[in-house]
Amino acid sequence: MKASSLLPALLLLPALTYAQKPYTVTGKIGNLNAPSKIYLMQVIDGKMESDSVVLSNGSFAFKGKVKDPVKAYLRIAYDPGEAKPRVHAKTIFLEPGTINITSSDSLNHAVVKGRQANADNVALEALLKPVNDKQTALMAEYYAKPQKEREDSAFQVAFGEKYKAVGEERKALSQQFIDAHPKSYLSLDLLKSIAGAKPEPEVIEPIFAKLGSKVRKSADGVKFAERLNRVKALAVGKQAPEFTQNDPDGKPVSLASFRGKYVLIDFWASWCGPCRAENPHVVKAYNEFKDKNFTILGVSLDQPNARDKWLKAISDDKLMWTHVSDLKYWQNEVAQLYAINSIPQNFLLDPSGKIIARDLRGDALHKKLAELLP
Repeated sequence: MKASSLLPALLLLPALTYAQKPYTVTGKIGNLNAPSKIYLMQVIDGKMESDSVVLSNGSFAFKGKVKDPVKAYLRIAYDPGEAKPRVHAKTIFLEPGTINITSSDSLNHAVVKGRQANADNVALEALLKPVNDKQTALMAEYYAKPQKEREDSAFQVAFGEKYKAVGEERKALSQQFIDAHPKSYLSLDLLKSIAGAKPEPEVIEPIFAKLGSKVRKSADGVKFAERLNRVKALAVGKQAPEFTQNDPDGKPVSLASFRGKYVLIDFWASWCGPCRAENPHVVKAYNEFKDKNFTILGVSLDQPNARDKWLKAISDDKLMWTHVSDLKYWQNEVAQLYAINSIPQNFLLDPSGKIIARDLRGDALHKKLAELLP
């Protein structure tokens, strides 16, 4: 490479280095010693990464660099060798400067002191404590019931309504926090939680627009805005994004090759319990309508080195249609293109490649196909 071609890249290095600022997480949890370990965990590029140290008289320290505040978790395994290891966890935000965590006994009672993001998190935890207590009590009530009663459909409906009500209360409090703290990075985190795996841009975008400029322009803010744009591009009536991915034999399969047929793009994985439970409904629809200009293209989010599990699930569940995967788990390139954050999910396309329905589960898929292909 010529020296002149290196110059632009080298000029970027100071800016990139400057963008990252150091943080230190220090603390003391009682007088714990080995074998007790504390872990610092955070999501990096879609994967949970962790660092750990052995506690020495309760003390620990972690160091690193961040540009913007990043959500992380401290987790203590008091004695990893126990039959049922006691584990406590605490949410913190990694931010430039020093974050200090102290407790006389356990991580559950730890006091966190840091800069603005951690101060906001303390305020948020206080705001959400009543609803968190309700949820804890509700789950205790659930598990106190005999297994037979928990399996009763009437009990499940009643419990589901209670759980939903707690969720709505949490959502309202989260919205309250966002309204009062538009410049807080926690507000973006809460908005992502409210949006869920299938955000509604018409609801979420106006809230996002009210967040502070620094929050919206942060790395997470930019990613979230891009995700909302992808979701909008996947609405019913839009043309489905084109893609090509390899089948189990390594042969490329393009979505365009299905043009002229109704096709269901089915996102699933061998490790996904709800997906496997849904598969009999999909198989039934396929067998009934496969001779009526309908087919399925399965996109698997199976993990690296899990090709055998993927193929076994295809065989065991009798999924006799075309399948593709790059075995990149949640980083599957087609899943990224289609803004997939949870599975199962599906998109039904008409013969021109336009999205005409999505997330057809159970009998809904059969009913829709019966309307289209009598």
